[in-house]
Amino acid sequence: MEKYICENVFVPLRSAPSHKSEMLSQVLFGEKYSIIDSAGHWYKIKTCFDDYSGWIDMDHLCHSPDTDGSGGNVITRSLSCFRPDGTRLVLEPGCEIYHPDFERKTFMLSRKTYTAGEEFTESIIRNDLSLSDTAMRFLNSPYIWGGRIPSGIDCSGFTQLVYKLLGKAIPRDSRQQAEKGEIISFLEEAKAGDLAFFDNERGVITHVGLILAKGLIIHSSGRVKIDIIDQQGIFRQGKYSHHLRLIKRMQS
Repeated sequence: MEKYICENVFVPLRSAPSHKSEMLSQVLFGEKYSIIDSAGHWYKIKTCFDDYSGWIDMDHLCHSPDTDGSGGNVITRSLSCFRPDGTRLVLEPGCEIYHPDFERKTFMLSRKTYTAGEEFTESIIRNDLSLSDTAMRFLNSPYIWGGRIPSGIDCSGFTQLVYKLLGKAIPRDSRQQAEKGEIISFLEEAKAGDLAFFDNERGVITHVGLILAKGLIIHSSGRVKIDIIDQQGIFRQGKYSHHLRLIKRMQS
């Protein structure tokens, strides 16, 4: 199946071929996908990074065929760059670039050459921080349902992004993430970087956060914030806001 590469900073991935439908996720610059169906002005696609399916508006999509099958380099901080036509883009952490040339200050996407400024060095695709320190970079990022970038991100998009910047792919949704990794039986055994999952009154996993330190969790709820966690759940403003279901260790 032919693959394409997203050339927008992000494209909304919707539950149905309509702008009124729910934004399930986003396809980020440099991420690859396959087209599996179409309806009017819409494509149904499946992403290569996390096998997520949804609908994208053709008018919102600027894409190129995947000509050489090479893997992308994940950028770890914002990057100002220019398209071949001279228009400016500001890429966010989690976007991907191809064939970077740090001497010429260029990178490729399909057969197109993008240019960047003096800040375009090898550090743009390197992350020497721990999981906890990487997560802390996004404190106060606003919550947006379906978001995967720091300018607007949901709970599972946040944990997925943190792991992506460390070179590890995990699923998109909290329920999918909860199916991966090694179970940690007790909160006292949790380490920084472990994922804590929370359920609703029906027992369905609805939220996820990242253990920051003993008794602390960082998660996206309203915004990316740090809260107290104990064996019952997240404790905020004198009450429990989320009920703890299980803890998983994703790191090998």
